[in-house]
Amino acid sequence: MKNKRIVCCFFLACLMAYQPVCAQKRTGTDNIYARQNLIAWCIVPFDVKNRGPVERAEMLSKLGFTMLAYDWREKHIPEFDQELDALKKHHIKLQAFWLYSGPNPENDKTLPLILDVLKRHGVKTQIWCMIDGIKDMEKMSQQQKIEAVAKPVSYIADKAAEIGCTVGLYNHGGWYGVPENQLEVINYLKRSNIGIVYNFHHAEGDIARFSTFFPKILPHLMAVNLMGLQNGNPVKVVPIGQGDSEAEMIRVVKASTYRGPIGIINEDTAPDAEVGLMMNMEGLTKILKAQSDTKALETYK
Repeated sequence: MKNKRIVCCFFLACLMAYQPVCAQKRTGTDNIYARQNLIAWCIVPFDVKNRGPVERAEMLSKLGFTMLAYDWREKHIPEFDQELDALKKHHIKLQAFWLYSGPNPENDKTLPLILDVLKRHGVKTQIWCMIDGIKDMEKMSQQQKIEAVAKPVSYIADKAAEIGCTVGLYNHGGWYGVPENQLEVINYLKRSNIGIVYNFHHAEGDIARFSTFFPKILPHLMAVNLMGLQNGNPVKVVPIGQGDSEAEMIRVVKASTYRGPIGIINEDTAPDAEVGLMMNMEGLTKILKAQSDTKALETYK
């Protein structure tokens, strides 16, 4: 009997340890499309003005952004400390730090740099992670693919956990980018600090089935990044409000239990990151008006 009690206690402890990372969003907001709940994304390398950390923080503050997801490139590595200092000065939260890694992240030269700068600045954030470069994936069974991807994700998640950070699987890049496959990796690993970051601009193949799979990823959803989608063959990524599919997807997200942040991106919207962000915010407000989301619209006045 005593051994049975020990086994039961261990089982309960494991269940409590594995709480989906998005359980944190219960402290989020019902007004998810409000200006103060927006993350600026894809504005570091996608900016013809090549703004530095201070100029970027000033621009975000002017536009009313309170969060940034940092999509750096190699040339930006020397600016990591300046970026965090500038964000802090302008009261902008570093919501996420981008990471592109391969099958052996223990050999990744940039991962230690990211972890170090976050640790030194005492910043606990999300690491938006994309894994690529695993050989012969097309020859593997589904289970082998899950295990192959789980290996690097597990390493990154463990390192992130050491400094109080979480990891978001980014829906881009073949098999890895399929939400159902990401769910299988998460369920296989059972790490409490792994979730999903869902991007409309990588959802070209998801439009028709969005309302079907979206509820499945909700328990693990960390962020949703918006973009416009124009149905066709191929599907075109366009500014928000200029597509024919994103409005319904935006409505589905709003009607769900999701209470986390919403990303507004630039990428290919405009050469100037500020212009691109403004265009996509204007497109979002157009959709919010059509959907009578007056509470969110009030925050843009």
